[in-house]
Amino acid sequence: MIAEIVSVGTELLMGQVVNTDAQFIAQRLAPLGFQVFYHTTVGDNVKRLTAVVHQAVERSDVVVFTGGLGPTDDDLTKETVAAALGLTVELIPEEAERLQKHFESRGYPFTPNNLKQASFPKSAIILPNAFGTAPGCIMTAENKTAILLPGPPRELFPMFQNHVMPYLEQLSGNKLYSRELRIFGKGESTVTYELRDIIEHQTNPTVAPYVKTGEVSLRVTALCQNEQEGEKIARPMIGEIVSRLGDIVYSTVGESLPETCARMLTDDRQSLAVAESCTGGMVASELVAIPGCSNFLLEACVSYSDASKVSRLGVKQETLDQFGAVSEQCAREMAECMRQSSGADYALATTGYAGPEGGTEENPVGTVYIALARQGETLVKCIQLFGERARIREIATLHAFDMLRRKLCLD
Repeated sequence: MIAEIVSVGTELLMGQVVNTDAQFIAQRLAPLGFQVFYHTTVGDNVKRLTAVVHQAVERSDVVVFTGGLGPTDDDLTKETVAAALGLTVELIPEEAERLQKHFESRGYPFTPNNLKQASFPKSAIILPNAFGTAPGCIMTAENKTAILLPGPPRELFPMFQNHVMPYLEQLSGNKLYSRELRIFGKGESTVTYELRDIIEHQTNPTVAPYVKTGEVSLRVTALCQNEQEGEKIARPMIGEIVSRLGDIVYSTVGESLPETCARMLTDDRQSLAVAESCTGGMVASELVAIPGCSNFLLEACVSYSDASKVSRLGVKQETLDQFGAVSEQCAREMAECMRQSSGADYALATTGYAGPEGGTEENPVGTVYIALARQGETLVKCIQLFGERARIREIATLHAFDMLRRKLCLD
């Protein structure tokens, strides 16, 4: 079946917003057997949108539309697609009631234009939106299927995964089983080179690499009849990948590095404290975003100035005078002092030059020291990172978690 993705929104057309929706959808259509032949982006203009809709419906079996489902006058997608399919949009009382209750429960005024989001063709399948006010829908007419989804990724992604995927699996006669392998320690080019024979000769399952900041993901996907069969098909490839890449594969179930560390700390009933300088709270922020972090995270401190490192953490002034704040010795004392004062089993510390200013000949911008202390032992590593300030801080945060993960695996 031929599939097409139509992204609606002037902000996309003008490059003001990155179109992550189309990428997300295409990655999930192709493995189900849909041939994605066209990606189209069109602005919020009824004449041009009408032309695009008619063209898409004529040449494709399944068309996924994103955006243009809101309550404003320039939200035109639903009405335009319905007209192209010969369908009439009308107010659905149940949806109107649900929408009004949504506004009332949050204390927002409910204005009449919001009823636009409660209007659909009677035959449409309405897709609930757990994170917004605009439901999606599926319209069908004369062997054509139009899937309409809200534009914001935080609304679209779960709607597609929870409601559209089961529909498409039934439509295509295929079911997908996917596992995401997360890798930290090698770049995409190295990973794909080491797996080049697997990637070149893949059939079922398939493996697709994706680059994320500082790490690589491999999605192993099997076409199957049910989850049990999918797991059986995917298992040998997952095992081969892990065997080749070794311990740089930190998760085979899509966990992030912070989530992996949180799970290991929780399972082992170990506690953690964090002392941050150059990462400025990013390590703690990643942990606090995880539900249940109070089970293992005792304390976190952003100690940026030298004076704070002395007064708050207990770093020796002599250490700073002799070696500086960006040094192995300072990182070591930051971690050890934080562990002692908090009573945690482990303490992580970061200090470095995130740039663009700062740095020395010995420790240029991008130099970061990470220390991990536990009773009777403190590990320190120095990494040299490149790029802008935000990227250096983000990658340093990942290195801190990877250091903790590796130590937890050994202990």
